[in-house]
Amino acid sequence: MANIKSQIKRNRQNEIRRARNKGTRSALKTRIKRFLDTVESGDKEASAEAYRGVTKALDQAAAKGVIHKNTAANKKSRLAKRLG
Repeated sequence: MANIKSQIKRNRQNEIRRARNKGTRSALKTRIKRFLDTVESGDKEASAEAYRGVTKALDQAAAKGVIHKNTAANKKSRLAKRLG
């Protein structure tokens, strides 16, 4: 355990940010899974709608720094191929 006051605060901040990032990453995985399920079902319209939601979520996560912007771009590209 840290003895320095600033490090104690830093640890507290890191814990809060870790929990927030974990929730965001979990939500991303859920959206991607739902998108892949709609693609498997063959419903083009629902798949396109789900893809729009996934891309928005990926962009927001990249903007917040939860994932790297290139990671978001790679995931969007791979999902777009699946949609095609």
